[in-house]
Amino acid sequence: MSYKIVVLAKQVPDTRNVGKDAMTAEGTVNRAALPAIFNPDDLNALEQALRLKEQNPGSTVGILTMGPPRAGEIIRQGLYRGADTGWLLTDRLFAGADTLATSYALATAIKKIGDVDIVIGGRQAIDGDTAQVGPQVAQKLGLNQVTYAEEIIKIEDGKATIRRHIDGGVETVVAPLPVAITVNGSAAPCRPCNAKLVMKYKRATCPMERPKEANEYTHLYDERPYMTLNQWSVADVNGDPQQCGLAGSPTKVKAVQNIVFQAKESKTLTSSDADVEGLIKELLNEKIIG
Repeated sequence: MSYKIVVLAKQVPDTRNVGKDAMTAEGTVNRAALPAIFNPDDLNALEQALRLKEQNPGSTVGILTMGPPRAGEIIRQGLYRGADTGWLLTDRLFAGADTLATSYALATAIKKIGDVDIVIGGRQAIDGDTAQVGPQVAQKLGLNQVTYAEEIIKIEDGKATIRRHIDGGVETVVAPLPVAITVNGSAAPCRPCNAKLVMKYKRATCPMERPKEANEYTHLYDERPYMTLNQWSVADVNGDPQQCGLAGSPTKVKAVQNIVFQAKESKTLTSSDADVEGLIKELLNEKIIG
């Protein structure tokens, strides 16, 4: 039996290179100041989706992402590895979204895609580390959900068998379709890009990515429809602008800091209340905890 699989993927700033310009005045991440990468956990999720596609002939894998036009690179990276299609949610009204607004936008897009059997995403994104978006999308769509997945073992008789990590070990669960699954970064790594697929899709873009002036590849978009990536705005997915972006985000980030741990000296502490209290105060003052 074939299945329609949607992978939730995100282009994230490389948080290993956070500097003084990492935040905007509005308290959102200044993505232009940081290198953009494919969120690591989402690559693990993509690999699970591609394995399901191989196990179930006729299944399709689509990449759903939200971001500025340059986030179309995430869809291309998925196509290079074996995905079939993708959708980019890009609109100024989506900007500045927290997990609540992000999950709303993704859920409306999945409704527009329609008849989705499996939604797969990484456990969390490295720019927020909340692990909230996947479960929130499942809740908004009324889907069964399984979190902390290590492997999707099989899909049979309308049910997914999933091995997931729990405190102290692993457990195997069975969930009816349709289902939303979030995958750990410790799951199988994603396969490399396929050279033939890179050559096929390297010029694939969403309309907003293309230069306004004509270029030598313009004629290809008429000749090869697969080179035009799906691009959707808030209006395209019938979204409520008040539930998108900053307008729909009750969470506001105060600051982002890069904390560097340096070993300057060592101290020997006793178990006395005074020493313990002094250590806690020092850790708080140095922003190591709290």
